[in-house]
Amino acid sequence: MAVLAPLLALLYSVPGLCRWLARPYYPLSALLATAFLLVRKVPPLCQGLPSQREDGNPCDFDWREVEILMFLSAIVMMKNRRSITVEQHIGNIFMFSKVANAILFFRLDIRMGLLYLTLCIVFLMTCKPPLYMGPEYIKYFSDKTIDEELDRDKRVTWIVEFFANWSSECQSFAPIFADLSLKYNCPGLHFGKVDVGRYTDVSTRSGGRRYKVSTSPLTKQLPTLILFQGGTETMRRPQIDKKGRAVSWTFSEENVIREFNLNELYQKAKKQSKPREEGPEEPPGAQAAAGHPHGETKKEK
Repeated sequence: MAVLAPLLALLYSVPGLCRWLARPYYPLSALLATAFLLVRKVPPLCQGLPSQREDGNPCDFDWREVEILMFLSAIVMMKNRRSITVEQHIGNIFMFSKVANAILFFRLDIRMGLLYLTLCIVFLMTCKPPLYMGPEYIKYFSDKTIDEELDRDKRVTWIVEFFANWSSECQSFAPIFADLSLKYNCPGLHFGKVDVGRYTDVSTRSGGRRYKVSTSPLTKQLPTLILFQGGTETMRRPQIDKKGRAVSWTFSEENVIREFNLNELYQKAKKQSKPREEGPEEPPGAQAAAGHPHGETKKEK
């Protein structure tokens, strides 16, 4: 079983991996991440390259290049210890591999380093990571509709994610939040999202609620999850310290369920809300499996 479980998980993820590979972002990232390896190891690309090896072989790594690659491996392993999703693991590998490639190319030849750096900049400007487009029961708010929805029915509990499309942390959390909405959405417990990168007034406006979610990368407040009960904020993660920086918190499905007491909230919401149709109470996740006929539309802006 110890061998079968990872194998089955890998087979289960094959369709998702194929969809990733069909998008240009991942193949191009892989190409940039392995550029130095290809240039150094593949003839005739490696012919004529300078080398510090004693045997003068230009198609093999010298001792300094091996040191840099080993250091890269150690950094990736440390960063991936806190990664939750496959996207986060792959993102860390790509990011640090590109940094190592830039160092190696500059060390080899400054012209090659400048060329590689230019390619990376062009890639960042023209090719963005694909956004999550899977199933979800999430209502999307604007700066004008979020207050109206929270005040519409005070019996409804809302869990709202404040996000920005440019944030890699938000992109990694998107499938987790979508999965939670499929499992726990019910008439008395709803899930919502606000793009604070687009609707910046949500945090800075003078009238209405101010949700105080900073979009600065330095504060590390994105994504932010806020629990609203009776139209009032009762809890948020991550918490904010006195300097306005987010207290470190891992956005995993287990942490969200535990910290926000989702199982208890779900049962309470089901009891308090009026049933929309007669029948026995369904456990979390059963509505999603049955097609969730009463769910929100996927995107309502």
